[in-house]
Amino acid sequence: MSVPVHEQIAESLRSAIRTGDLAVGAPLPSEAQLCERWRTSRAPVRQALAALRSEGLVGGGPGRPPVVRRATLVQPFDTFLSFSRWAHLIGAEPGQRTLECALRPAPAQVADAMGLEPGDRVVQLLRLRSVDGVPAMVERSTFTAAVGRVLFDRDLDAGSVYSYLVADGLRVGPARHVIDAVGADEQDAELLSTPVGAPLLRERRTACTEDGTVFEHSDDRYRPDRVVFTIDNSPDGHPAPGRTWGAAAPAAPGPGRGDRA
Repeated sequence: MSVPVHEQIAESLRSAIRTGDLAVGAPLPSEAQLCERWRTSRAPVRQALAALRSEGLVGGGPGRPPVVRRATLVQPFDTFLSFSRWAHLIGAEPGQRTLECALRPAPAQVADAMGLEPGDRVVQLLRLRSVDGVPAMVERSTFTAAVGRVLFDRDLDAGSVYSYLVADGLRVGPARHVIDAVGADEQDAELLSTPVGAPLLRERRTACTEDGTVFEHSDDRYRPDRVVFTIDNSPDGHPAPGRTWGAAAPAAPGPGRGDRA
């Protein structure tokens, strides 16, 4: 199925913002220029610009040319479990560097979150996640030993963790997410190139199998000048119809279901 023209236009502009071809404060091409470039009418162009405005990437209104307002990456809640999938959806290149993958006794706080006994064996994973080569998030994931053991035989810098787990038979179910702010500790500061104590967006996730058994608990910390979270809803609790999600990147890579990379 072909991608609608307005989505192609919107993604092209997001990519230009992400790469810096359109810097913060720069004007976007005029509607006439976009119509000529894409060989289309003004309707798809205006729909694309409306999507970028709703995402907060561009500003300007009737009679004023749209300009780039920010270039922060947007992480929508419908892809929160998959950092890699989200990055690919916005046309960015996800990256990861595995710093640790270890089998050890579960710390008390993690054991409590996962419904385990303190000291039960778990697999803990520490990775630095990036978007287009720019550090964006420190990922600390804990898996039950039965689920996580498969990761010791996989290249965690080359593939999706969840893809490995699903291929091994894991049936992913619902997840609960708690989002707050936390000051960067020394490890966060070093990995994300930010001062100790600098505010980070934190997402703590507890993920279950289809039968409700907890298999993962994570603590992911994002640089807020690299990634922001978005929620889109309607009075009936369903996503707004016709919503187009996207993002722009470094200058200024999540949410509810899906699979995590």
